[in-house]
Amino acid sequence: MSNKKNNKEKQKVIILVALIVVLIAVMAVGIYFMLQEKSKEDEKILAYTDLIKNLSYGNVEKVEMKTGSTTVKVKMKGEEEEKTAIVPNIESFIGLVQTKVAEGNEIELIQKQKSVASQIPGIIISFLPTAIMLALFVMIFKMQGLGEKGKVYDDTERKTRVKFDDVAGLEEEKEEMIEIVEFLKKPEKFTKMGARIPKGVLLYGKPGTGKTLIAKAIAGEADVPFISMSGSEFIEMFAGLGASRVRKLFEKARKLSPCIVFIDEIDAIGSRRTSNSGAETENNQTLNQLLVEMDGFGSEETIIVLAATNRPEMLDKALLRPGRFDRRITIPVPDLNGRLDILKIHSKDKKISEEVNLESIAEDTAGFTGAELENILNEAAIIATKNKHDDIENSDIEEAVKKVTVGLEKHTRKYSDRDKKLTAYHEAGHAVVSRYLPTQTDVKEISIIPRGVAGGYTMYKSDEDKYYISKTEMQEKLIALLGGRAAEKLVLDDISTGASNDIEVATGIARDMVTKYGMSDSLGPIDFRGKEPYEIQMFGEDIGDKIGLEVKTLIDTAYSDAITILQQHRDKLDLIAKTLLEKEKINEQDFKKFFSE
Repeated sequence: MSNKKNNKEKQKVIILVALIVVLIAVMAVGIYFMLQEKSKEDEKILAYTDLIKNLSYGNVEKVEMKTGSTTVKVKMKGEEEEKTAIVPNIESFIGLVQTKVAEGNEIELIQKQKSVASQIPGIIISFLPTAIMLALFVMIFKMQGLGEKGKVYDDTERKTRVKFDDVAGLEEEKEEMIEIVEFLKKPEKFTKMGARIPKGVLLYGKPGTGKTLIAKAIAGEADVPFISMSGSEFIEMFAGLGASRVRKLFEKARKLSPCIVFIDEIDAIGSRRTSNSGAETENNQTLNQLLVEMDGFGSEETIIVLAATNRPEMLDKALLRPGRFDRRITIPVPDLNGRLDILKIHSKDKKISEEVNLESIAEDTAGFTGAELENILNEAAIIATKNKHDDIENSDIEEAVKKVTVGLEKHTRKYSDRDKKLTAYHEAGHAVVSRYLPTQTDVKEISIIPRGVAGGYTMYKSDEDKYYISKTEMQEKLIALLGGRAAEKLVLDDISTGASNDIEVATGIARDMVTKYGMSDSLGPIDFRGKEPYEIQMFGEDIGDKIGLEVKTLIDTAYSDAITILQQHRDKLDLIAKTLLEKEKINEQDFKKFFSE
């Protein structure tokens, strides 16, 4: 039903645009013909003084004129072609013609009404400003009514509703949401106890963790209408439209009560208010209206506002207070069991081979969100189809993981032997350094075949869910990242741009260690992030230099350690690089063999 309504709205807009285009086209055609006609008439124009002379000499046979026009057609005696003249004063000219007729000259004076066709361009031109104004009013009216565009999943779509069974990896969060469902289904049970129905629930977490999915599941379980809108849909260039849309959205919600209002990416309208002008003023008005509407719920109105964001720190404090968003629920990245459940849900409608072990895939995808896992299985199905497999095999899933995380493999890209050698030693450097760092994960695959923007890659096993990272692990991560650059310098006595991404990531980690996690022994456990210059100066005039020096020290130490490890195990580095130049890829089993010999 909502889809049909949206289609009708789209059709109306298309018809309106088409009418404006047709109107402009007709006007253009009319102007064109007018100009063509004018150019022809210019060739037959007779000067007014010459017309008077010809009248005086009795050379004029016929005069034809149209009502309301100063242009007359004149036919001379002995000439077939008529000429056109512009008369400054029609009344005086008619008087002159009548005088000449009275003197005995035979002059035929004809007066005609204007033709309808000749009046059309003038009518169109005169009506055009009015049409443009009407079109603008219609567009503004449509924009003001955007609150009506919120998608409503009502009775006609309940059979396709998302349920809690369709949501995996969020068991504790689902338990919290079951209470919301109970509030919507049996509000009187809670009101008898004196409990107030929560007005708002804020869901926040990384993109792809399932915030929108769990919001739909609540509406599906509660069997109530679900009004869905994005925060960006409230923002417009016209002042006051955002606030108007918020009002209309909540008017609709009150009519559909009990219901759920879901606002995705609420940080687009809920960010902290400022005193700036222009677009910021419009955002402030929209946020103020949202605050008023959420305060305006009566106890008899069973309306719950669900909002999602991945930037909760951007939201205004007034929006987050109890009475507006009573509950804040973090939607985390799924753990091992959560990933396994997600893979099981998304593999139901896919032909998975019996040899595929979903547990193994879940172990290898630590840190992946639900959306990324779904994308991997979808890509695996596409790859299996292209490879003409009967079922989705392990090789298809492994290729899908690489495609999603690193990029598309490019076998056709040609590059020089020198670049190939540089890439082989660069990737071998990463792998060898990581092998001798206790906190780093095992190497899964090394390749010098370009993927995405990378000339080669070293993949590591991500088989452990980590919630905390130690200082030692971060320091060793820096060493592993700089292993590629260290190998280039050690073997080729030169460095390349291939390490640019490694350096960017390493610098970010070192900066966070000093400014975010307080891991500097000299500066201590202090947060230096996001502070104004005058705030940082409270720690000393040269604090910026000290921070920079600490970051540089971490990077320099890691680079030096990487060089040392590679010098100690130069034979392994050369052997792995040589194998890469021959085979282009080394898998986990083959890599371990180099160190078991």
